[in-house]
Amino acid sequence: MIAPHGQIGADGANSQVRKAMNVQYLSWNYHQMGIVATLKLSEPTENVVAWQRFLPTGPIALLPLTDELSSLVWSTSIQQAKELLRLSDESFVDALNDALWKKYPRDKVVDIATQKLNEILESMFLSSNAVRQLHPSIASVEEGSRAAFPLGFGHSTRYVSKGVVLVGDAAHRVHPLAGQGVNLGFGDVQCLSDLLCEAVFNGSTLGNMAHLRKYETLRQRHNVPTMLAVDGLQKLYGTTLTPVVVLRSLGLQLTHALNPVKVGTSTLI
Repeated sequence: MIAPHGQIGADGANSQVRKAMNVQYLSWNYHQMGIVATLKLSEPTENVVAWQRFLPTGPIALLPLTDELSSLVWSTSIQQAKELLRLSDESFVDALNDALWKKYPRDKVVDIATQKLNEILESMFLSSNAVRQLHPSIASVEEGSRAAFPLGFGHSTRYVSKGVVLVGDAAHRVHPLAGQGVNLGFGDVQCLSDLLCEAVFNGSTLGNMAHLRKYETLRQRHNVPTMLAVDGLQKLYGTTLTPVVVLRSLGLQLTHALNPVKVGTSTLI
């Protein structure tokens, strides 16, 4: 609250502030749930990295907190999520380690395609010699840290109104598979903070609509393409059609081979 000049709506995906603004909100459900928890690793990791594995039911990700603790985001079906929440902590850890380490049947067409591409990359001296790090095993889950929430897409067509501005999940909601939700929220806060400082420096009020509309324009130009890209990834990894699986596997193989476009997150397929 920025009394008496206005209000910031940072009250989540079911924002009451947004509803009071009476703005159009575009949304759809992924018919999945995300399970979150704080995990203790079996042994400390020197190189703290994020891990993600795409399972048939959805991606599972370990996000580093310390060298011994990780935050879990496990996207799965609604039914499986409910079953996992009912498990004891010990049984949940067993199910989690099974999901991380289980070997699934591989498509022969995909294997042949990736093998051929690897031969081509080797002939061009582009094959990576990097040793592939394995993800850690999980020792335990912090008591009381497990929770679940429905996954979906949501975007407010307007971020601002007279005396009101939306940030974070109140303005937009994405699937957690790319880990972009929090980044978009941080970007909102940084942009709004800069523009409010600019307003004060220019002698304007904090609720000056010119500055608020500038915030809306800048953030929507950034957020909308990112959100659509994440939604596209969700659909790409949500299918088992062989041609699509081949294309995404080849794409990841090329990304791994071309060092300049590698990212810090290791992805297990």
